[in-house]
Amino acid sequence: MYISDKFDSGNIRVVELNDPQNIQLEIKHDNQSEFFQWFHFRFEGPLEQQYRFSLLNAGQSAYAKGWQGYQVVASYDREEWFRIDTDFDGEQLHFSLLLEQPSVYFAYFAPYSYERHQDLLHTMQQDYQVNLTTLGQTLDGRDMSLLSVGDVENAKHKVWVIARQHPGETMAEWFVEGLLGNLLDQDNPLAMKLLEDTVFYVVPNMNPDGSVRGHLRTNAVGANLNREWQNPTLERSPEVFLVREKMLELGGDLFLDIHGDEDLPYNFVAGCEGIPSYDERHKLLEDTFKEAFMAISPDFQDTHGYAKDEPGQANLTIAAAWLGEQFKTLSYTIEMPFKDNADMPDEAFGWSPERAMQLGCDVLFPIKQTLAKL
Repeated sequence: MYISDKFDSGNIRVVELNDPQNIQLEIKHDNQSEFFQWFHFRFEGPLEQQYRFSLLNAGQSAYAKGWQGYQVVASYDREEWFRIDTDFDGEQLHFSLLLEQPSVYFAYFAPYSYERHQDLLHTMQQDYQVNLTTLGQTLDGRDMSLLSVGDVENAKHKVWVIARQHPGETMAEWFVEGLLGNLLDQDNPLAMKLLEDTVFYVVPNMNPDGSVRGHLRTNAVGANLNREWQNPTLERSPEVFLVREKMLELGGDLFLDIHGDEDLPYNFVAGCEGIPSYDERHKLLEDTFKEAFMAISPDFQDTHGYAKDEPGQANLTIAAAWLGEQFKTLSYTIEMPFKDNADMPDEAFGWSPERAMQLGCDVLFPIKQTLAKL
């Protein structure tokens, strides 16, 4: 038997690899951080044998509650990621697989590789409506890339979409791939209408270093980027600093920050009710967005989600709150599950890249409806 994590976004530590029924593993921490939960590794062994894996430190991970009702994803071809039998005993996460091919990959959620990220950028830039800009570099020297879609000079509205501040939340970049594909579909009248007067500024991956390093939540030096928006620095959080500076330069009318949630098995939004400037206009825009999203997508709901902040109690280091206060407009965090959508479960695949991409496609309608209220 053999296990490796020496590849893009790999993360696992082998503790014991002698007994096929008791393979003992641990998840590595994010660098210079207490966070850990993302795992991704390759296993090789004799065929037609049942293997049982245990993540020994799952109970000490960042969001241990998230293991309840969760199922590991596996893939033989790194294209189709299916769910496998998984249980959590409060301390360890156990999962089993009857091996049908010599080698298989396991992960917390379907990975979105740095190579696919590059493919996405350069596929999209081939459209005449798209411009690819490098804002600067991360601490590991990777590019911070911005896609602008639409007529930058003459657009009436500006929409910002950022994703994957937390690198282990790979569903966020799958969402963006779906959004961009739909926005540039020349047979989609909704997209065509939007681009008549709206420019989209899209950062598909806010945390390239953490993504490649196999982190759950932080960048190369352990900074949680979604707690850096009030005072980012080039020394600690250049990813936020660079994007924030561009936002301040260009302005914006609507902001979406795409994430994944370890615990809640639903798709939902988190707003900025607690910011000092929150008013009836904010509420109108938020209600419009939510109602339109529910109308277009059965995968979206507004019953389950985070508790709303009390007035004036928002954490302004968080992107959605800082952006909502700075630009006095709709600023939403969109959350998707690591598990499944409990409202529309899929036993074989759970919440999947395909469903995340479809949700990204569907978000164009609530964006259009909300812009109409400005």
